[in-house]
Amino acid sequence: MEITEKKVGSVNVICPCGRLDAYASNEMEKHLNPLTDTAKAALVVNLEKLEYISSSGLRILLAGLKKAKKQEGDIRLACLQPYVKEVFDMAGFSQLFKIFDKEDEAISSYK
Repeated sequence: MEITEKKVGSVNVICPCGRLDAYASNEMEKHLNPLTDTAKAALVVNLEKLEYISSSGLRILLAGLKKAKKQEGDIRLACLQPYVKEVFDMAGFSQLFKIFDKEDEAISSYK
């Protein structure tokens, strides 16, 4: 799995590419943890290039969301592929995360 990061204004954007499964979840956690440790973290996870997510991947995102919320921050998701969206819906995670069709909409939602 390849993960890219960028900053747009005060919002950090993470873009995982490939499969977010048990094997790749440690890598994702390494990227999320420092960003969710800061107070009032504004984070967008762009899932446009994510082709698969397992329960391990869901767990990492949920743990990151809880950690960010404790610090008065948030994680917002953008560009979910149909299969990934279906997994979020079936797991009930669509109610936990704010989900946007486009990355720029997710970034703008912090203003």
